[in-house]
Amino acid sequence: MTDLREQGWIAAARQGDQEAFGELVRLYEKRVLALTQRMCKNPEDAAEAAQEAFFAAWQGLGNFRGESSFSTWIYRLASNACVDLLRREGKRRAAVSLDDEDLNLNIPASLPSPQEEAERRELREQIEAGLRALPPEYRAALALREMQQLRYDEIAEVLELDIGTVKSRISRGRKKLRAFLLAKGNFSPPPPSKETGKGGRS
Repeated sequence: MTDLREQGWIAAARQGDQEAFGELVRLYEKRVLALTQRMCKNPEDAAEAAQEAFFAAWQGLGNFRGESSFSTWIYRLASNACVDLLRREGKRRAAVSLDDEDLNLNIPASLPSPQEEAERRELREQIEAGLRALPPEYRAALALREMQQLRYDEIAEVLELDIGTVKSRISRGRKKLRAFLLAKGNFSPPPPSKETGKGGRS
């Protein structure tokens, strides 16, 4: 898919072409739903938030100036829709699966044994429990970083925050999650680096 073709759909959709907008929806629907599913625990809520995001995009295309990419814009609408839904229904539950490498979970890529599978399932449950305790703004930043693989500056655009705030939320969210997993005994601190020297502890 070329950017030129996407730009053509955007231009046509701004003129009211519903078929062109449908192409944009098909292009982004899986990625938007992946984001809303990490912010909303309930699949129905995630689907509703995704629909609200695309509806808002259709309604607001006339004001879309292209100063940011369409993907950044639609992610922002999806994130806002999730936060609005959580607030509207008084929910504080959401989940996001963080990248294993960032958390040093060391889950093997090979087919696990029954015991390993049970341990992995327990770990995932603990991760979800820890994430449910995080404020929605932490979950939003983590979902965009870990699941959508956005850069910090892109997340700042999506959430309309300065980059320092984005980095702070991601850092604090990860620390809180690590502390939760350590307390549950399901996470081991990374080994000391060579620079730390023998006997160093984190």
